[in-house]
Amino acid sequence: MMLNITVTGTDSDRLPVLLAHGLFGSGRNLGGLARRLGEGRRVISVDMRNHGDSFHDPDHSYAALAGDLAEAIAAQGGRADVLGHSMGGKAAMMLALTQPGLVRRLVVLDIAPFAYGHSQSDHIDAMEAVDLTGLRLRSEADARLAEQVADPGVRAFLLQSLDLKADPPRWKFNLPALRDQMPQLVGWPKAPKGSFTGPALFLAGENSDYCRAPQIEAIRAHFPQAEIRLIPGAGHWLHADRPTEVAEAVAAFLG
Repeated sequence: MMLNITVTGTDSDRLPVLLAHGLFGSGRNLGGLARRLGEGRRVISVDMRNHGDSFHDPDHSYAALAGDLAEAIAAQGGRADVLGHSMGGKAAMMLALTQPGLVRRLVVLDIAPFAYGHSQSDHIDAMEAVDLTGLRLRSEADARLAEQVADPGVRAFLLQSLDLKADPPRWKFNLPALRDQMPQLVGWPKAPKGSFTGPALFLAGENSDYCRAPQIEAIRAHFPQAEIRLIPGAGHWLHADRPTEVAEAVAAFLG
């Protein structure tokens, strides 16, 4: 099964760039980056499995996610620059480590090849607790979700993946699979143990705790050529907090 793919940008002799979003997102979450990078090349935006309009599957391991990205690259020419944020960043790293021939340059946004101690299951709890019966307006959905999630920014992010046109309305996520696979999602496989020796750029939010000293050590172990930069004033969603700075840094690195 192939991921849902949106191809934008300009046809040129440059390699395309593939964009992989994070947990609870979709391909359009990286739309600002797609527009900037698409000024001189093709951009492949994917919905990761169990997200958006892509297929649902009980396996949400990083090996499976990397395999999906490999298929998408093969369908678009066989080699690409690859960018991933958070969960998508881990999938991109796994791809670069296991199939380096597919990746020319790697960009990772605010994540490391590291087993984190947090969980995102509370968001799954919140979405499953919302009564979707009779919903027609996004404002009404927001009001119902507000009973579970106080932060309006988080609600807006999650509600991007609520399909109100379906009968009955539904979340586009495969919530049972994501709940079941959450330990793997926040973790990092013991394999691979190798390294990706190609150019790699890691951008981290200054206000995020995803890329501190232990995580940077893990990055260096797997990506010896990694350039690591902090984006001032940005959190985990650095491409939303500082869109111009992130887009220009990525465009310059990819050339």
